[in-house]
Amino acid sequence: MKSTRVIAPLLLALAALRPVPPAAAVQRQEPLPKELEGVGITEKLGARLPLDLEFVDETGQTVRLASFFAKGRPVMLTLNYYSCPMLCTLMLNGLIDGLRELKWTPGQEFEVVTLSINPLETPTLARLKKQTYMEYYERPGAAAGWHFLTGRERDIRQLADAVGFGYTWVEARREYAHPAAIMLASPDGRVVRYLYGVMYEPKDLRLAIAEAGEGKVGSTAEQILLYCFHYDAEEGRYVIAASNLMRAGGLATAAIFGSWLFVWWRRSTRRRDAGVAGSAREGVSEREH
Repeated sequence: MKSTRVIAPLLLALAALRPVPPAAAVQRQEPLPKELEGVGITEKLGARLPLDLEFVDETGQTVRLASFFAKGRPVMLTLNYYSCPMLCTLMLNGLIDGLRELKWTPGQEFEVVTLSINPLETPTLARLKKQTYMEYYERPGAAAGWHFLTGRERDIRQLADAVGFGYTWVEARREYAHPAAIMLASPDGRVVRYLYGVMYEPKDLRLAIAEAGEGKVGSTAEQILLYCFHYDAEEGRYVIAASNLMRAGGLATAAIFGSWLFVWWRRSTRRRDAGVAGSAREGVSEREH
């Protein structure tokens, strides 16, 4: 009986890890388990977040969602709940593991907002969770840019609906069934990218933040990487964009060939000018004699 209580939430969590592509959903013959009805991600790329929504941060202060976009940085949004028995911990730990490999820090190049989907959870619990995760992160200064929020049911639902995050309360298990995903938003509050799962590759995080930053985050090298990679929804990660790479290669080839032509033209011009000058000197010498 005890093993059943452990395995059941594990199956719920694993089933909710990744979204079901629309085509696959249409072809699905068997119905979804009742516990998972409405659970998943409906991507809403380009959708604007309801920035006027108000939540309560880990200090007990009421904050508007817009305040996290006020500094012009991209924002990483995660929807979890602090008493989650498993999936949320796996997801946030995986996110921190990926972020550790980045030189960027929340509060400097980007912001992170973690919102509890459970309206009964309190700022005190949010504060304790933040303390735990910041100790695990071990990144000085990160606490200033990573915000742990709680809120009212209607506001939580409105934000979840805006980003297409479907979740449900499973009464029999006394827990939420929800997907594992993070959303990246641009500085003006538009949904730019979704990343799925409980493990996040540093490369994917770096490129997603750079993409959401609209060219304002990252060095020239990161911007070039972003040009050469695109996000593959089927793979759930950034992959090499062959067309961009070929285009870049073509431009590089053209630039090299153009440089070679310019050098050849300059040398030819110099030799011609030298020849003309030499002929002129010979003519002057002959007239003097």
